[in-house]
Amino acid sequence: PSPGALCRTKPTDLVFILDSSRSVRPHEFEKIKVFVSRVIEALDVGPNATRVGVINYASAVRSELSLQGPQGKAALLQAVRGIQPLSTGTMTGLAIQFALSRAFSTAEGGRDGAPNFKKVAIVVTDGRPQDGVQDVSARARAAGIEIFAIGVGRVDMGTLRQMASEPLDEHVDYVESYSVIEKLTHKFQEAFCVVSDLCATGDHDCQQVCVSTPGTYRCACRDGFSLNSDGKTCTACNGGLGSALDLVFLIDGSKSVRPENFELVKKFINQIVDSLEVSDRQAQVGLVQYSSSVRQEFPLGQFKNKKDIKAAVKKMSYMEKGTMTGQALKYLVDSSFSVINGARPGVPKVGIVFTDGRSQDYISDAAKKAKDSGFRMFAVGVGNAVEDELREIASEPVAEHYFYTADFRTISKIGKKLQMKICVEEDPCECKSIVKFQTKVEALINSLQQ
Repeated sequence: PSPGALCRTKPTDLVFILDSSRSVRPHEFEKIKVFVSRVIEALDVGPNATRVGVINYASAVRSELSLQGPQGKAALLQAVRGIQPLSTGTMTGLAIQFALSRAFSTAEGGRDGAPNFKKVAIVVTDGRPQDGVQDVSARARAAGIEIFAIGVGRVDMGTLRQMASEPLDEHVDYVESYSVIEKLTHKFQEAFCVVSDLCATGDHDCQQVCVSTPGTYRCACRDGFSLNSDGKTCTACNGGLGSALDLVFLIDGSKSVRPENFELVKKFINQIVDSLEVSDRQAQVGLVQYSSSVRQEFPLGQFKNKKDIKAAVKKMSYMEKGTMTGQALKYLVDSSFSVINGARPGVPKVGIVFTDGRSQDYISDAAKKAKDSGFRMFAVGVGNAVEDELREIASEPVAEHYFYTADFRTISKIGKKLQMKICVEEDPCECKSIVKFQTKVEALINSLQQ
């Protein structure tokens, strides 16, 4: 949605005062016009809402658009597109005087005396004025005009401060060049917002549903979920992935995986993390990466919420060497699920091993030990992974615990099946809510591949 849809702007008489002196190159002036257009696009414009005027100046001052001109958005944007630079000197004081005596006057469409109207001038300049700005700016401010001063390049900062309203740090902006002036767009869009719809602008931290109320918001959950005490996150059917679970991912980072596929593997991990209820009492997640050696990325319980886990997964760097799956499985049994490393006694242990090739070492002993220790082992293979090895790693019944796909891009489908399987208590309500959640994840992953 356009920012204009999200934000009611206070009725404002807004006049842009644009320096088009000869130091401003024609292509630079085009950038100023884009900036002005973007700010206009975000406003509620109209004769009774925000009215916009534009003054163009160099040695002389030209009114390009008056406050009583046509105030439809399309007409304003068209008028802005048509403005041509004057390319002479820099009479900034004269331009501000013109704004004060003419542009904001009732004769030109200014709305004087209405108590809730704001009068705002935005001055954009890249030079040192050839006339004085201090006195005329003070008179303009005394007449109730709020002045924002934007300086570009080799501008004289002192004159910006003489023009701008208090507090100066909110009213004086500087950009290195016209090519980056657009980065101020957002600031001005926000500056004119009275109440922005925080849900629509994405300024919220609700896990599932954000409900807007004027100036603030509250969180809610989808069907089959209830809101947790933090007021932000949701738990499925009061129980969450009802039971406690220690889940460790064992991820192949060998060079055959290739960087773009490694990113897909991270999304696959986070897709599964998304379906868990992470807390000290519920699911804990650990992550180990292996290639020629084994590296613990983070142990069980180091991160207490999904957001931190997912951030750590995204940060994981890629090892890019061989494939020592046996060594990695041994690490999983001996270290990852040990109490020293955060595992909780008596809590079900689940290992998800992900590989894309034949192991360069012997896996049978470690694979058997993992299953004999009571860990529930899932094996996910992609590409050149060897089915015999996957079956050897997988828990009984093997058919339900190993997955194979030829292409990394389809691992999200495996993620979906896995989530159903990790559903430890098979609480039907819970699993149903995961299925619902899934369709959303799948759509998301598909869109990432477009």
